[in-house]
Amino acid sequence: MTKSKEKHTKRTVRLIRRLILVCLALVLLLGGFIAAANAINIAPSKKFFLTAQEAAGMDADCVMVLGCGLSDPQTPSWLLQNRLDRGLEVFLLGAGKKLLMSGDHGRKGYDEVNVMKQYAVGRGVSGDDVFMDHAGFTTYESMYRARDVFGVKKMVVVTQRYHLYRALYLAHNLGIEAYGVAAEDVPVDQEIREIREIGARCKSFLWSIFKPKPTYLGDPIDLAGSGSVTDDEYTPLFAQG
Repeated sequence: MTKSKEKHTKRTVRLIRRLILVCLALVLLLGGFIAAANAINIAPSKKFFLTAQEAAGMDADCVMVLGCGLSDPQTPSWLLQNRLDRGLEVFLLGAGKKLLMSGDHGRKGYDEVNVMKQYAVGRGVSGDDVFMDHAGFTTYESMYRARDVFGVKKMVVVTQRYHLYRALYLAHNLGIEAYGVAAEDVPVDQEIREIREIGARCKSFLWSIFKPKPTYLGDPIDLAGSGSVTDDEYTPLFAQG
């Protein structure tokens, strides 16, 4: 091997080593960020977890049930049904003055919130006590709109435990006094949901810092009135178009 080739080989080896070190450093930084963001979501939220009985009589502004999909256009998914059942339980125990159904009604033919309201009304809850947030497209947007559209200062949030940490973290960072009651888990695909939630907590950490505006806000809605004011069939996104 000539001296020039030998020098070139050494430079190549050094470059590869540097690239490896840079990649390792980036991996460590990314891993540290993911671990820290998840810990920041989880740790402060734990103390705000309640049982349905502990939430009884709290008389918060509302009990918020977060949407999570439909099995068909008229039927809540298993996860959503479990959230609705728990939400109705804590509402009937006096945890909140009203029910706030927050979910996705952002496209034609897909309407989580009306299905959620009809589920509650079909089980004896007055329609006047059930408000719908048609533009709760993400957990962050649900919390932001609860504060800025519905004027919520204190609420009980109902969702599955794995999701409840993030929901409470976001609510607290937006200035809402929020407590959580966990709905029953659905074992099917739970590992996938847990993995996805790791990334979602990272996003919520960033969103809690920058606090971007939600997709849609709209006029204030008074929870002291009747839930019928949210009964319209329009969807904010395609109504604008």
